[in-house]
Amino acid sequence: MKLDRSALKAHPLPPVIDGDKETKGRILVVAGSREVPGAALLAATAAMRAGAGKLRIATVESIAVELGIAMPEAMVVGLPEDDEGGFARAAVKRLAEQASEVDAVIAGPGMAPNESSANVAEALLASDARITLDAALLRALQPLDHERRDTPILLPHSGELASLLDCNEDRIERDPVGCGRRAAELYRSLVLVKGVTSHVVTPEGHVWTYDGGAPGLGVSGSGDVLAGIVGGLLARGAEPLNALLWAVWLHGEAGAALAKKVGPIGFLAREIADEVPLLLPR
Repeated sequence: MKLDRSALKAHPLPPVIDGDKETKGRILVVAGSREVPGAALLAATAAMRAGAGKLRIATVESIAVELGIAMPEAMVVGLPEDDEGGFARAAVKRLAEQASEVDAVIAGPGMAPNESSANVAEALLASDARITLDAALLRALQPLDHERRDTPILLPHSGELASLLDCNEDRIERDPVGCGRRAAELYRSLVLVKGVTSHVVTPEGHVWTYDGGAPGLGVSGSGDVLAGIVGGLLARGAEPLNALLWAVWLHGEAGAALAKKVGPIGFLAREIADEVPLLLPR
């Protein structure tokens, strides 16, 4: 099925309501490392632009203060890190505690892959929050042996999808939909197969295809923004499938809007989220 505004009518977002920050949902962004601190900022900003009400960021302790200054809307929790600047094993328990206090979690952007990644993914999936996993955590993920109350969302590019399926990238390029279906079934998750043409795949095998956007979306940090949009919509109470479909469309249409203002390439990932509020249904 083609993913466009018409298709989205069958997958509505929660209505915009008046009220304090609690009514718009609580989100935890687990992201960043010593070498890639900005990923947490990009994802967190996008989550707020998508309408989340209360923001919490969990990151490594060496960048926590600077991130808190850059994102004054957030409560920032600095956690133990290893020698390479990624989350240490000692951070896993605290991440689980943080996840228990929010409605939605996005985890993975900018994280350094290390021996604790699998433990982080496992701890987050054990929570009751709606979960979106990206980047480093996808390479550490194990197939799920049970269904969660809310279906997880996975956001792999071709290399990460190949890792999830233990195959080479050529197979992904040849059959992105088939590989997406296999991953969705194996991990009991909604899977976005990213690319110039992107595919949203459900564990039941349903597929939506998005081929809009702009060449400029293929830029460093763009995926972090996409993850943040997904999380912001989940925090507001959107069903996981609805959140993912809308996020893919919003991200692509934001890129198309920037292409008209700036040019087909040359805009920055940090600018994408600013286009989202005007595209959201009112």
